[in-house]
Amino acid sequence: MEGAIPGGFRCCVLAYMLFAAAPAGVPFTQGQVLFAEEFRDGLARWASELEKPGRVETRGGVLTIDVPAGCTLWFRPELRGAVMIQYEARMVQAGGPNDRVSDLNAFWMATDARSPDDLFATKRSGKFSDYNQLRAYYAGQGGNSNTTTRFRRYIGDAVERPLLPEHDLRSAEVLLQPNVWQTVQLVAFGNRIQYYRDGRPIFDFPDTVPYTRGHFGFRTTASHVELRHFRVYRIAANLRP
Repeated sequence: MEGAIPGGFRCCVLAYMLFAAAPAGVPFTQGQVLFAEEFRDGLARWASELEKPGRVETRGGVLTIDVPAGCTLWFRPELRGAVMIQYEARMVQAGGPNDRVSDLNAFWMATDARSPDDLFATKRSGKFSDYNQLRAYYAGQGGNSNTTTRFRRYIGDAVERPLLPEHDLRSAEVLLQPNVWQTVQLVAFGNRIQYYRDGRPIFDFPDTVPYTRGHFGFRTTASHVELRHFRVYRIAANLRP
């Protein structure tokens, strides 16, 4: 299923079922499902930016990104307000040329300072430095050959990408495991910005000037990742400490 969910009773039932399936520990009240994507009907709602040719395809409800260099796959609909983005991801290690288990990354609430009203009006090559001028939240889990997990608030500067010491993590418990599905949840709820893995918060950032609209993008480089069960929820209220 792809795109915005229609209103009515069916929507309410679906929203309940999907939200109830989320891992325990996420401190939100139930919200409306804004978008649901099962990767069975191609990639019409996605835009890919590849540094070098690679494989970006859907099959059997799974999105595969198998690339030798940088790749960002943007969700075309713009997101606004309080949202949680949720999906399952697996880093593949099966002897392939890109199976290095690194860089399960994401942008959310992203705009581009070069074309702030239209993310897609600026052409980007897929090379990581092309994204410096985003205004966005970014999490890079298992970056640098699975040695770091980092969070950044991109500020739209061509050079500066601030990284706070508490957002540069290196413990094994926040790195990637090969061939294991994990649930990722990205939160933008007013001034509360969060990243969860399997219901556990890894980053919890209070933003005094939050980004309240923008796009979501999967990001990886020289990796082989599978993704499924993509959802965007409206956060209703009551984010607990």
